[in-house]
Amino acid sequence: MERGYAVPSVGNAAIAAVTAVALCTGAWLLRSGAETHPPPQPSAAQARTLDDSDTGLGAGPAAGRSAGQRAARPAAPAAAALPPSPPDRIRIPSIRVNAPLTGLGLTPAGSLDVPPAERKNLAGWYEAGTTPGETGTAIVAGHVDNAEGPAVFYDLGALKKGAAVEVDRRDGTVALFTVDAVEVYEARNFPDRKVYGAAARPELRVITCGGGYSRSTGYQGNVVVYAHLTGNR
Repeated sequence: MERGYAVPSVGNAAIAAVTAVALCTGAWLLRSGAETHPPPQPSAAQARTLDDSDTGLGAGPAAGRSAGQRAARPAAPAAAALPPSPPDRIRIPSIRVNAPLTGLGLTPAGSLDVPPAERKNLAGWYEAGTTPGETGTAIVAGHVDNAEGPAVFYDLGALKKGAAVEVDRRDGTVALFTVDAVEVYEARNFPDRKVYGAAARPELRVITCGGGYSRSTGYQGNVVVYAHLTGNR
């Protein structure tokens, strides 16, 4: 059974706080068992080391960080925001992602819908929210696997800080993002405001399921990539 991310309908404003759940139940792992390998998970070295207040990410300062971590800044400077334009494709060269994007709405239960599981190289974006490249927090989500094997974001947890993410937009521009961090969260402790909160600059979140895996319930959490706009062409 496929599930989505619960989010309110907020137009072009940044997505606000509600708990995310896994995009998939790990049907491939469930079917194949020991014959398969679970998707890679981000290491602690890829976690965010910036104050939320320094970057506009999320809401409020990050807790429990050292002074050195709070003083850190992203290596790539932020670029000026682009005008709104729907995205058509996402590319992440370092993990060999090159996928079309489909618009995602809300299910009757109020959660973000998901791309069709059978189209394993298709990702989706929350089309009632921010478009990638404009000011705010844009959301892209995709499956980690399906019953046949790895899907579009299977290797998302292997992404590193500084990696490039490219989004082709319908107006002919390509929004260029740089990865700031890659983190994994348990679904029951998902930091809604940190992931979906308003941003003062163009931000992108790329989300798939991940974390621990249980044969009875599937993946126990989500992998989240944080990135910011650093250019366009």
